[in-house]
Amino acid sequence: MNDAAAGSGGAPDTGGLAAALRRMGLLGAEERPRFEPLEGGVSSDIYRVETAAGPVCVKRALARLKVEADWRAPVERNGSEAGWLAAVNALLPSAAPRLLGQDNEAGALAMAWLEPETHPVWKAELAAGRADPAFARETGRRLAVIHRAYAGDRATAAAFATDAIFRAIRLEPYLLATAERHPDLAPALTALAEVTAGTRETLVHGDVSPKNILAGPAGPVFLDAECAWYGDPAFDIAFCLNHMLLKSVWRPQHEPAYLACFRALAEGYGPDPALDGRAARLLPGLLLARLDGKSPVEYLTRESEKARPRAFARCLLEHPPASLAGIEMAWAAGPG
Repeated sequence: MNDAAAGSGGAPDTGGLAAALRRMGLLGAEERPRFEPLEGGVSSDIYRVETAAGPVCVKRALARLKVEADWRAPVERNGSEAGWLAAVNALLPSAAPRLLGQDNEAGALAMAWLEPETHPVWKAELAAGRADPAFARETGRRLAVIHRAYAGDRATAAAFATDAIFRAIRLEPYLLATAERHPDLAPALTALAEVTAGTRETLVHGDVSPKNILAGPAGPVFLDAECAWYGDPAFDIAFCLNHMLLKSVWRPQHEPAYLACFRALAEGYGPDPALDGRAARLLPGLLLARLDGKSPVEYLTRESEKARPRAFARCLLEHPPASLAGIEMAWAAGPG
């Protein structure tokens, strides 16, 4: 995994993680590794660990997430993430870090370390204006490969029957929490949550966003799959695409490039009318959730910045769009 930004502040006790690494066979009995805390989202403690065999990345799931709202989720999701990594390692090895081990006792897993010099974070690339539609297209294509490979697979469905975790870490803090903030839209948002919860088609990552994708030399590398679930692939598509709209507000000078990435990612995934329709209906709910849910994007801080995406999302929730292409065209047309 990549050092998106070196962490700061006091690190929790790492003795339990060292013991976990020994149980995984990644540390010798006498090794005293150095743990470097990393920034990596709100749901886990993440470290770069120097071992005698070289650096590894270690993640430990948190029971209470690092946000202002009281947001809790089962730590068993760490095992789901390890399972997702193993499944993708077997199918498309360049699309995810190599899983090195997982320890249920500590709720931790270890992955191969990917150097930031060769694996920059896609979010940082987008923020700098390096919005490459070819990369976005490959992101969509790789998601499609994963979704189609595990579609209808009964063993995968059994292994990722994580409905309760997905509800706790995705549906409740995003769609349902936003419904409480917008009571007039509560029926629409609640319906989206229930349709998503009831659609079980394939292995879903659950957190496909630019901060969780590295721009590796062999293409996109997906990180942070602790929301992994056998469910609705439309969630992955909608969750990622809504970031292209949000970043158009954050960096308006790059809006045409972000919209080109929006289009390329959807086209890279390939035609699937049923999925396209579900993703189009879900996207405005997730867009509003990234403003008013339990985990708002950190880069839109002024109400004036939130006004456009909030009004756009509300309009589409009241008048559901027919397709992702329709959403792109409506956004490009501008306010009003």
